[in-house]
Amino acid sequence: MSIEFFVTTLIVVISPGTGALYTIAAGLSRGRRASLWAAFGCTLGIVPHMLAAITGLAAILHTSALAFEIIKYLGVIYLLYMAWATLKETGALSVEADRVEKSAGKVIVESILINILNPKLSIFFFAFLPQFVPASTPNGVMRMLELSGVFMVVTFVVFAAYGLFAAAIRGQVISKPAIMLWMRRTFAGAFVLLGAKLALTER
Repeated sequence: MSIEFFVTTLIVVISPGTGALYTIAAGLSRGRRASLWAAFGCTLGIVPHMLAAITGLAAILHTSALAFEIIKYLGVIYLLYMAWATLKETGALSVEADRVEKSAGKVIVESILINILNPKLSIFFFAFLPQFVPASTPNGVMRMLELSGVFMVVTFVVFAAYGLFAAAIRGQVISKPAIMLWMRRTFAGAFVLLGAKLALTER
């Protein structure tokens, strides 16, 4: 693995997006364990895009306007749903008395869906990985799998750090209803903005 690949990966992962936003929300609303489940789910959500890029399926998204638009708008709808659920106190920023273990599956499924329903990730991998795997590289597929594994590890570590930081200040946030209301509105607005950004995304 080259230092250029690692630095590029770090820059891409650190840049706030839907996955990071959801992980932070999970840490604020449900605590440390939920934030780690969210980071894990977001990391798992990368796998389909990685496999699509490696097998060449991302080329279909890149060349087929219909396929791209379908996946894109499914993602937009899901982000708008997340915004609505957050405002209704049933989504990312819901604070419940249930045990974390009971909601872990829901956290993982939601975070996986957030990353799966983003066609730009497939195209990103399709454009990103080949830059670091020359055509002459022996076992090029294995090399891309290795680099994708590094990308996933970095994603988990960075997202977990975001979530754990959010969980650390959770006590100061949830004890003040006015702050929780402001946070719900902020996160709902952020989901709407990310949905709008995705809707305006071109191939």
